[in-house]
Amino acid sequence: MDTQRIEALLNGLTDPFTLKTFGQEKALKSVNFGEGTLTVHLEVGYPAKHLSKELTQLVVGALRTLESLPTPAVTVTWKIATHTVQGALKPLEGIKNIIAIASGKGGVGKSTTAVNLALALQDEGAQVAILDADIYGPSQPTMLGIDDKPTTSEDGRRMRPLMNYGLQTMSVGYLIDPDQPMVWRGPMVTQALEQLIRDTAWNNVDYLIVDMPPGTGDVQLTLAQKVPVTGAVIVTTPQDIALLDARKGYRMFEKVGVPIFGVVENMSTHRCSQCGHEESIFGAGGAAKMVKDFGTELLGALPLDIRIRQQTDAGKPSMVADPEGDIANHYRAIARKVAIKIAQKTEDRTTRFPKIVIQKT
Repeated sequence: MDTQRIEALLNGLTDPFTLKTFGQEKALKSVNFGEGTLTVHLEVGYPAKHLSKELTQLVVGALRTLESLPTPAVTVTWKIATHTVQGALKPLEGIKNIIAIASGKGGVGKSTTAVNLALALQDEGAQVAILDADIYGPSQPTMLGIDDKPTTSEDGRRMRPLMNYGLQTMSVGYLIDPDQPMVWRGPMVTQALEQLIRDTAWNNVDYLIVDMPPGTGDVQLTLAQKVPVTGAVIVTTPQDIALLDARKGYRMFEKVGVPIFGVVENMSTHRCSQCGHEESIFGAGGAAKMVKDFGTELLGALPLDIRIRQQTDAGKPSMVADPEGDIANHYRAIARKVAIKIAQKTEDRTTRFPKIVIQKT
């Protein structure tokens, strides 16, 4: 048995999460066979801490079809690359990918979705940060249970992000009194947003989650036109009114060239805390119709569950308060879909230094 035959078999296997072959993904990094041992190294483009077992079983099962092979030792790692963004913008220092979590209107659970998706991506093994871009109504300090103030970085030019639950975080809420209103005009708000992003000393972030303010105004346009966004996720509820505004948000990102990864339907059904009965009190099928009309994907549907509100109000989002619960699993499934969609985008190679070869002539 030679390694070429083994490699051909493995390169033909389909990754169950991306639906592409390992050969197409260039995921097979090495195969070493000899002296009674066989080792295989896979490297995928999305965080796969909780998916590596399934990938390992896929490889082991395939190799069992070949005769006279020892049980392979399979290693699964991941490498998250910087991917293309809108227009001619360049990636920011310390950040590989920026994901905007947006909604057309307030009150649809966008901030709760943003923080739990950030924690879910981290749970899969990624380095994640979250930026609270809602200048007028920052909520991430409460949801993350943080009441500290940022400190200056070593270079004296930037702020260090605050940390909790392993996330790097920044919010205007860390800089002002909780009861202080932000009585600012549009230009001041957009300038503050740019400063929060560019003047924070982000450290080797795979995914920066940006919790957007609701609507399609100055802040949204600033982010879409001046900040290198890898893609956006639209959060809505099944209500017709929420969906009308969500469709506007979708069209805004579409016009400025920001890819939309899909739609999350929040408060999809109400779940009774006493008997567990579920009913669609806000309507049903609205998000499904929206994604069909726009040719995008319904990334997931989350229930209206009292635990989600209680956990975030207490500064412990569902991914922290009950990481093995059904709600956390909903967020985890959505986060995986987003990470895989990013992995399938074209890599951004503009910041890579060219390889210089000196030859005698």
